[in-house]
Amino acid sequence: MDKRVYLLTIVSFVVGMVELIIGGILDLVAIDLNVSVGQAGILITVFSLVFAVASPILLFLTAKIERKRLTLITLFIFLLSNILAFTSPVYSVLFISRIISAASASLLIVLCVTMASTIVAPEYRGRAIGIVNMGVSGSLVLGIPFGLMLGNAFGWRAPFVFISVLTLFSIAGVFFFMKKISPSNVSVSFTDQLSTLKSSKILLAHATTFLVLAGHSTLYTYLTPFVKVTMGLDGMWVSIVYLVFGVAAVSGGALGGTFSDYFGSKPTILSVIVIFIIAILTVPLSTFSIPFFFIMMVVWGTMSWAITPPIQSYLIESSPGNSDILISLNNSSLHLGIAVGSFVGSIVVDQVGIEKNAFVGGMIVTLALLTATLSIRVPVTSRNLSKRTREKSTDF
Repeated sequence: MDKRVYLLTIVSFVVGMVELIIGGILDLVAIDLNVSVGQAGILITVFSLVFAVASPILLFLTAKIERKRLTLITLFIFLLSNILAFTSPVYSVLFISRIISAASASLLIVLCVTMASTIVAPEYRGRAIGIVNMGVSGSLVLGIPFGLMLGNAFGWRAPFVFISVLTLFSIAGVFFFMKKISPSNVSVSFTDQLSTLKSSKILLAHATTFLVLAGHSTLYTYLTPFVKVTMGLDGMWVSIVYLVFGVAAVSGGALGGTFSDYFGSKPTILSVIVIFIIAILTVPLSTFSIPFFFIMMVVWGTMSWAITPPIQSYLIESSPGNSDILISLNNSSLHLGIAVGSFVGSIVVDQVGIEKNAFVGGMIVTLALLTATLSIRVPVTSRNLSKRTREKSTDF
């Protein structure tokens, strides 16, 4: 395995962490910038939304640029966006910085994955992509604990200083250790990317990812005010909550993949969603007891990221000739889910109360159970496969 893959994993971790790093300190941001907690939560919503939309667009627009050079330019823009966030005097400036940060981060994640697959021998390609994706998933679940610890100790701006410093090291690493990588001669058009969604089987699978992450983010984005209001926890206890949740979520990814290989993707998808619904709806009922709360939170956290491996395996099984496009679109569905979920959560917090976020999230995930069931029931026929898949199938 080429050791530069681990450098790209670090870059993906640094870049991915900025999405949710202020999730645990939304109350601090709200107080300092004189906005509501719900408005502060929209900073996560806009990041996830821009991330999901910008990725395929920027990849298409930069298709002819040499990859190392493009990575360095994008990292520099990402650095400037975090410096802007750190110096933001008002909410609107911080909002703009999140848009720039999300757009640059979305391109960097794709670049890290594609470069990792390019610099290794073909027999290590899948492993290299998996390692880089571990950096992304790890950043999403550990970003909040990092931000929480730094924010409580040094103020909400400190996490952006931390990200900026790590970005400088990432720039140096890419500059000194990465070689020039020519762009691919193949550029997938928007029409080709979206054509896979003509299959109801595929579209419903993406909808399942979207709904699960939307329901999850409805509560997770506001977990700090939730535990403060419902349990009176603060300071170190909140940090412990996020640390435990992070470990459970990272473990959930491995568990979901293992179960998918052993039991099959379809039974795993349905089982994970059912357990997820039970867990998230039980979380508010468990706040009377810290041990009971932690047990339910671990189950919820594990299931929240156990859904991705079986869903992506299911997509590849359903249309193997489009695996690259399907995974890209599924990642967009994931981030759109985070965006919508955090937005819905902000409305619930401001209009109803933080105590209701878990119930609303559970109802959204219940819809995911419906879309998953419908997708699985759709038979695999030639109409469900894109032209690209049918052409590959005739090569044998």
